[in-house]
Amino acid sequence: MPIDKDLLSILACPKCKGDIRLNEKGDGLVCGACKLMYPIKDEIPVMLIDEAIPLP
Repeated sequence: MPIDKDLLSILACPKCKGDIRLNEKGDGLVCGACKLMYPIKDEIPVMLIDEAIPLP
């Protein structure tokens, strides 16, 4: 089940407070400014900076 659009509209990057978007696979939320992906585990976004995955 994908992330609810209403939830996605209120979530922000915990590091820079910028906008985030769902990645192509649907398994993470991406902040383009910080180049970080916050994983989605069991349909719950893990919005912890320490758990974020750096993007190339």
